[in-house]
Amino acid sequence: MSNGYVSPTIDFSRRAHLSEWMDEPCSYEDFRDCLKDLDRINRIIFGYSPTLTWLEQYADADAPLHIVDVGCGGGDMLRRIDAWAQSRNLPVHLAGIDINPHAARAAREFSSRSSRIEWITGDAFSYDPPVPIDLVISSLFTHHLTDSEIVRFLQWMDRVTTRGWFISDLHRKPIPYYLFSALATLMRPHRFIRHDGLISIRRSFDRDDWENYCAIAGLDQNGVNIYTMRPARLCVAREKP
Repeated sequence: MSNGYVSPTIDFSRRAHLSEWMDEPCSYEDFRDCLKDLDRINRIIFGYSPTLTWLEQYADADAPLHIVDVGCGGGDMLRRIDAWAQSRNLPVHLAGIDINPHAARAAREFSSRSSRIEWITGDAFSYDPPVPIDLVISSLFTHHLTDSEIVRFLQWMDRVTTRGWFISDLHRKPIPYYLFSALATLMRPHRFIRHDGLISIRRSFDRDDWENYCAIAGLDQNGVNIYTMRPARLCVAREKP
């Protein structure tokens, strides 16, 4: 898959066990430039919309919201949430966690000096903030995890949040796969994205996958919403009463 060619024999019925270059050791410059191009693509295809749309239900919160983004990368999602909150005069405490040490450095480089977003390097399961977490979000993160790690992530989010959590990830279907292949050919993004984008879709999910993960995690199926949104996103959400 490194040259971006599309195989006619791809099996979309199950998650693929393939590696992505973004998950391997690389230089800071490659990591940063990849994140820049990823932001460019997400802006073009409205990739931030699912999370921002879900957050609208909390726009009238009467107390500051503590929102944590797991697998935050360069922090593009949190910067948009910060702007969303400011436009609504909504006080927020935003924190981004990523296990890759390059992520926090890139996020600080991409953010303004006045930004108050907290960037944390480490494993989310070890994160112990001084104040309760209201909401946990993640975008294009869970497909990097194994099945057992996803179950653990669901259990962790449900345990640490007071108000809910939201996952936006890819929908494992042929159409998004072929459309991304065409988009990558036209836009010529960073080589990591050309390689990893198609693999990410093959590592992603269908509805049955998420129903199975939630059942194993012991979550009440009636309390979890699984739904599709453009662009080719499969979202999993829980709003706590």
